[in-house]
Amino acid sequence: MEQTTSLVQIKGIRDGLLATFIDAAWDDQCLALLAQIDERPAFFQGARLAMDVGSQVLKVNNLVDLRDRLSERNVSLWAVIGESPTTENTSQLLGLATRISKPRPEEQRHDVITDDTALFINKTLRSGKRVEFPGHVVVVGDVNAGAEIIADGNVIVWGRVRGMIHAGAKGNRSATICALDLSATQLRIATEVSAMLKPQKDPKPEVASINSEGHLQAELWRAG
Repeated sequence: MEQTTSLVQIKGIRDGLLATFIDAAWDDQCLALLAQIDERPAFFQGARLAMDVGSQVLKVNNLVDLRDRLSERNVSLWAVIGESPTTENTSQLLGLATRISKPRPEEQRHDVITDDTALFINKTLRSGKRVEFPGHVVVVGDVNAGAEIIADGNVIVWGRVRGMIHAGAKGNRSATICALDLSATQLRIATEVSAMLKPQKDPKPEVASINSEGHLQAELWRAG
């Protein structure tokens, strides 16, 4: 399985997720992508997916079949980027984007920084913004009501949380959620869900985790 899934790398981008395929047969690449999705269905639920297929020459039946299989998993294919004119024409024929917006160098440097394990966001997430990432997410700013963060790892917010945060989305019950003001619409860690938290008059930094009894709880966030 590890050898198969290594054929595709998935990272968070501004508009959802980007799957980048390593050079291999198309059928193997598709299987690798679907295997990653099947391994963590909760993380991929409702995701918007773009694909960088490199030099693959894809025809209508190739993309239609994969799009249908993604749709069965509640994943929406919206863009295909490739070097082949045939692939580009096929994608456009199916109504898929063939370009994705990339941040200007300054934005990329200061607003969103991604590596293989963490996504760093240096701005406030406003209502309607949804961030999904297969690792840790760190936000320097607020998470407004109506914004969502879904991460396989931990979520740290150096600011106020009013939106929804789901840490440990793949089922990691040791994941945590930390914030300077934790008054979220909803918190989730793995399969545990909190009730809506009321805004605090005198907010203090808190960390939410699953306690020894298996319940989600928040306590003061102390250094060390």
